[in-house]
Amino acid sequence: MFKGIVGSWLLVGSLFLVVMLAIGLFFGSVLGGNVLALMGAGLVVFLGGVGSIVGVGVTGEKAAGMTAEDPDKFGRLLLLQALPGTQGIYGFLVGFLALVKMNAFAGVMSLNLEQGWQVFFACIPAAVSCLISALYQARVSLAGMDIVAKNPEESGKAMILSAMVETYAVLGLLASILLIMFAVKI
Repeated sequence: MFKGIVGSWLLVGSLFLVVMLAIGLFFGSVLGGNVLALMGAGLVVFLGGVGSIVGVGVTGEKAAGMTAEDPDKFGRLLLLQALPGTQGIYGFLVGFLALVKMNAFAGVMSLNLEQGWQVFFACIPAAVSCLISALYQARVSLAGMDIVAKNPEESGKAMILSAMVETYAVLGLLASILLIMFAVKI
């Protein structure tokens, strides 16, 4: 089930999510609502970032090798490499919105336990979808680089295939934004 670099990082992300949930469940009443909410914001930034780091890293390795063979393909390959990086931006955006909703920048965070759980769970759709989407988008981008190697003029098709995977990260982003903005009652 979990094989290769994608499987390894999916496992790491899943374990991290389970550990955060366990900490919240067992120590939530001690930690308080502020900490739970901050854990949710941190979780979405972390998982989105990990997915993007791994995705951009593995695609960058292949793009570098292909560019060494044919420097004219650099621009087309760079676009395919950059695509898995957007999920880290989505995670950062959701984390930032969660902090704004918590009044963290005003320094007056006073969330009760229920509000902390609301923020935590509002961050999960983006956290999970960004991690998974970035890792699988990297795989599709790698395959798209093979298209560029054989037919550079078909790079647009490779980008469309890769962008299709991102659709689900965007849906997770939208779900988390809507939950934070309209469902979390602070």
